[in-house]
Amino acid sequence: MVDRIGTRLPTSGGITPGRLFTLLGPAFVAAIAYVDPGNVAANLTAGARYGYLLVWVLVAANAMAVLIQYLSAKLGLVSGRSLPEMLGDRMRPWPRRAFWVQAEAVAIATDLAEVIGGAIALNLLFGVPLFVGGLITGVVSMVILAVQSRRGQRTFEFVVIGMLAIITIGFLTGLLFTDIDAGGVAGGLVPGFDGSGSVLLAASMLGATVMPHAIYLHSALARDRHGVEKDSGKLDRLLRATKWDVTFALIIAGSVNIGMLLLAASAFRGEEGTDTIDGAHAAIENNLGPAVAAIFAVGLLASGLASTSVGCAAGAEIMKGLLQKRIPIQVRRVVTLIPALVVLGIGVDPTLALVLSQVVLSLCIPFALIPLVRMTSSSAVMGARINSRTTVVLAVVTTGLIVALNAALLWLTVTGQG
Repeated sequence: MVDRIGTRLPTSGGITPGRLFTLLGPAFVAAIAYVDPGNVAANLTAGARYGYLLVWVLVAANAMAVLIQYLSAKLGLVSGRSLPEMLGDRMRPWPRRAFWVQAEAVAIATDLAEVIGGAIALNLLFGVPLFVGGLITGVVSMVILAVQSRRGQRTFEFVVIGMLAIITIGFLTGLLFTDIDAGGVAGGLVPGFDGSGSVLLAASMLGATVMPHAIYLHSALARDRHGVEKDSGKLDRLLRATKWDVTFALIIAGSVNIGMLLLAASAFRGEEGTDTIDGAHAAIENNLGPAVAAIFAVGLLASGLASTSVGCAAGAEIMKGLLQKRIPIQVRRVVTLIPALVVLGIGVDPTLALVLSQVVLSLCIPFALIPLVRMTSSSAVMGARINSRTTVVLAVVTTGLIVALNAALLWLTVTGQG
């Protein structure tokens, strides 16, 4: 195993492969944000409309996600505080409450998308009405959250990792029944566009990569899993293990996203109607058969259940850090479920609701990214483990790009051009 290219991880005083395995987990929970229902339609639409053209966008997006999620975990490990706690410590009461309102909007918007995704999956699989499907999704997510409350984070990680495996199988099974053009994939790794439509879609895929709730939560997940380590050598080993944790988790998440694009590019290139989840499901069923479509829907259901559970956990951490208040997570689950059920109950178009939830996330992403980069670049917070100059440059460029793309997407949505 290697830490950097050409540098072998030491087995004496370092991390053995067996020890490394026991340290993995927090990043896999955070990675659920990258394979949530909100990503499905965009990836399938990109492949159906433009073939392999935009593969490079997902590769670049995943590389940025690795950097951002590592910085979040690093902040928690080095400072012993989560990002919401760090913000809460540094803000006066009224600004802190205002910041909590927008951060809470992130949690609610995220939960809205995940519950709707789970409801759509249950509708596709069993014909369950969307409202009832949303209610079932909420109840099952309460059970998953109860595992975290009663059995601890490690058990919760195992449950989420199991669901990530189901998501991976569900979304990638179709690739076994299609012929991938290797030359087309290689060509798609070269940045390029095909008209304004592809530019807009690329911006959508890239701009929605980093989710605010995953940034807030990952700092707490890493800290809670590994504790506050005062020994410098042990902390260095934890940081090294965290790099592997983030890399492994996001390679899986990135592969799922890329796999969905490749599936669409190879199986139903040029078909209309794949810009909605149910439309994409219909296209898969028409081209690859009902069995593959059912497996896809199972993956979507696992995505919705896992994502809404992780989103609710993120909301609990946000409230605890910014308001210094904790409510039972099951109570929080009920409260945050209400907006999604209202949307489903009054008959709002599910795809429109997903789009609007992404608009909210676009508005709130700078509030998580900018403080993260500033804090991990501060010697007062990080001490000797301050970001290197190269990391600072990469983080600033990544943050600027993501914020700019989200601003552009928001403008296009508001003006009706998106």
